[in-house]
Amino acid sequence: MTASRIALVTGANQGLGRALVEGLAARLGPQDVVLLTGRSQQRVSEAAREVARADGTRSRVEGRVLDVSDREAIGRLAGELSTRHGGVDIVISNAIARLLPEDSQAGRADEFIDVSNTATHAILRSFGPVLRTGGRLLVVASTLGTLGHLDPRLHHLFDGASLDEVEYAVESWRAAVHAGTAAEAGWPGWLNVPSKVAQVAAVRAVAAERREGDRADGTLIASVCPGMVDTATSRPWFSDYSHAQSPSRAARAVLDLVLAEQVEPDHYGELVRFGKVLPWYSGTPPTEQDRILTP
Repeated sequence: MTASRIALVTGANQGLGRALVEGLAARLGPQDVVLLTGRSQQRVSEAAREVARADGTRSRVEGRVLDVSDREAIGRLAGELSTRHGGVDIVISNAIARLLPEDSQAGRADEFIDVSNTATHAILRSFGPVLRTGGRLLVVASTLGTLGHLDPRLHHLFDGASLDEVEYAVESWRAAVHAGTAAEAGWPGWLNVPSKVAQVAAVRAVAAERREGDRADGTLIASVCPGMVDTATSRPWFSDYSHAQSPSRAARAVLDLVLAEQVEPDHYGELVRFGKVLPWYSGTPPTEQDRILTP
């Protein structure tokens, strides 16, 4: 990476995203810049100010408003950072729409898909080209992102797919949810499963196109599972969260991956959990009784 690094985290004013910003600001140098982004100007400003003043912070922390459901806003920010800094060194796509157990899955589908999937596609398209040599672009997913968690009838939509094809599959899923035909097509009622599979598939698609050049210059594009994290988003789904990690603890393994001096070749384009690759074809489709957030 370059002497002066630019890092950006989405969904970063609270929870895991904020912990990732705190960790980056503590582990990068005084010449580096960490951008804390979120939708609310007030929350972003407050969080950035608190992190900047915290003990152990070494890097400059800047708050930036970014609604990840706005693809044009993502593109503008990538263009601005390219013009201003010559690109970015670290991008962590972490934003997720909060979904409660009592919420209607179909009723929240558009917001959930826009924040988790449309945003992932836009970040990969906009920040991939401005990622500097030796950079890191990670998408936060989960173990639910392995292909085996989907009905086998749907595997062909994501296995070996291009980014365009992943986007088409996601929009087909969205349309089926609205039409009330998702279940008969094999889509699970729980939004988190196809969303995570699609996120990992999108990363795999972009990585497949860039693999040779990125592996030659030490650039890493991957998806990452932080494990079970005790946050406001995840807590309502657990009857027992006593073994969940704090956001700061969960951030450590992600940051170790981001800040490793050398990229493990096997990590490139894969879903990585605690430094280990999760096999793409693993997992079994969940039942309705399995509607919990799986680490």
